[in-house]
Amino acid sequence: MKTSIIAVGTELLFGQVVNSNAAYLSENLNHMGFDVMYHFVVGDNPDRLREKLAEAFSDTDLVLLTGGLGPTQDDLTKEIVAEYMGADLYLDERVVEDLKAFFTRYGRHMAENNMKQAYLPVGCTPLYNDSGTAPGFALEKDGKVAICFPGPPRELKWLFENGAKQYLEKFMEKKMFYRVIRTIGRGESDLETDLLPLINGQTDPTIATYAKEGECTLRVASQRDTLEEAEAAVEEMIGKVNELVGDYIYSYDNEELNEVVVRILKEKNLTIAAAESCTGGLFAASITDVAGASSVMKYSYVTYSCEAKTDMVGVPPEMIEEYGVVSAEVAESMASGARKASGADIGIAITGYAGPEADPGRSPGEAYIGYSFGDKTGSVQVLTSRPFRKWNRNYFRLRMLRTVYQLIK
Repeated sequence: MKTSIIAVGTELLFGQVVNSNAAYLSENLNHMGFDVMYHFVVGDNPDRLREKLAEAFSDTDLVLLTGGLGPTQDDLTKEIVAEYMGADLYLDERVVEDLKAFFTRYGRHMAENNMKQAYLPVGCTPLYNDSGTAPGFALEKDGKVAICFPGPPRELKWLFENGAKQYLEKFMEKKMFYRVIRTIGRGESDLETDLLPLINGQTDPTIATYAKEGECTLRVASQRDTLEEAEAAVEEMIGKVNELVGDYIYSYDNEELNEVVVRILKEKNLTIAAAESCTGGLFAASITDVAGASSVMKYSYVTYSCEAKTDMVGVPPEMIEEYGVVSAEVAESMASGARKASGADIGIAITGYAGPEADPGRSPGEAYIGYSFGDKTGSVQVLTSRPFRKWNRNYFRLRMLRTVYQLIK
């Protein structure tokens, strides 16, 4: 079913708010098998909204609108959609009661203009909002469908998951199944090249690659007459994908790398300690972002200066003098020292140049990741050749996670 998305709000055009709703809806609609053809953004102007609504329906049958359902005079999405569909508005008593309960619960006075939100188009399917005050709705006429959501992303997501998604299922001609595979260590162009034997001439299932910051995602999807057929087709294709790029895959279920690492550490009853220089604690923060990480994260040392490397994790000053602070030898010593000082099973460390500058003769984006686990002590060199400090630090963090993952998988 051809689909358009219209985001309503002058604040979007001014750049005051990022249009994350369109990205969320597009991703979910595509996963359900809907063809998203257009994104429109229009300000709080009734004439321009009428124009864009007509344009969207001229080439698509399903239009999702976000924003403009609030209590103020410039919130006109509902009225314009009802007008376009030839529907009057009625007072929905459930919304009235929900509004009163909402304001009572938070001990607030309900202004009279809030009642504007309780009016819905006659003949619509209401999408009652337990996450806010403005309900959404779906309205059909002559084979065309409009679904309206409030603008706040938290409310939109709640309504989509708790009403709109089920409503949309009746328009799905086939059943969709997909798996999201997460990879690291291979760029998008290289990964696509590796997968060309499967991508060339593909019909169903399909493989799509998506670049993320420092990693790459694959989506394997199938649309079949039954969900069981679609799932079987995806699983067969994933087996072929694994044969070609399995060394770079860390999750077949769209998990973040830190989640995977913590899960495996817990399963194997292993603990870890980190000594970080250029990442300044980002690795440790990503581990402790995962619930239950206290059972695996032993110690975290931020050893930014040479003195800290010596005092906290025992790197010999003469080693720093001989090899330089950014070196494989120092990284390995930091990892071994962190492991010894903490009593953890695994020591992981990093020293490098996050940028934008580096020492003479060295490059921003150069780093060494040291590791110590069992009888293995070694290091990995990382070269991004980028002067972008924030990007480098995040990539270094991911490479540390990948190093740990490869040690324990």
